[in-house]
Amino acid sequence: MEKEYFAHESAIIDTGCDIGKGTKIWHFSHVMSNCTIGENCNIGQNVVISPEVVLGRNVKVQNNVSIYTGVICEDDVFLGPSMVFTNVINPRSAINRKSEYAKTVVKRGASIGANATIVCGHDIGEFAFIGAGAVVTKTVPAYALVIGNPARQSGWMSEYGHRLKFDTEGFAICPESKVRYKLENGVVSKVSE
Repeated sequence: MEKEYFAHESAIIDTGCDIGKGTKIWHFSHVMSNCTIGENCNIGQNVVISPEVVLGRNVKVQNNVSIYTGVICEDDVFLGPSMVFTNVINPRSAINRKSEYAKTVVKRGASIGANATIVCGHDIGEFAFIGAGAVVTKTVPAYALVIGNPARQSGWMSEYGHRLKFDTEGFAICPESKVRYKLENGVVSKVSE
């Protein structure tokens, strides 16, 4: 059976991987055993995807990214250049902690900026936006904008990636999509039309 994805000749893909139609895997990347990569993903150069990682559809992984065992990225996630996930809270070279890998879920539509670090066990909410260089040490809510080290929330973002400015009644409109959002009790949601 002919593969329905593209892999550069320098890429290494271990056995047991399920790679979706239309996905592209570029120079010097290594997809380790038993990974699941959805359709229409783009895996940049020099990317490492550790065993049993799951990527949904249309996930964009930029150059020099490390995605370690325990990570699940849902559909439409963006992973910026040189960002990294950890998988153990207290690593030591002389102590094997493979049985302690913590799960991290990056929800649909979230973006993680260049050089950010996501400490394992802290999920990233839908359409959250992690600023470049941020170090995430706690769970990030849906639509939240977090920046800094340690990462702290500094606002809210629309699904199109624009900062939301809420009025006194708790409503905001995305300047690009014109979709309305409501902020209530620290939770952002889209307002149905």
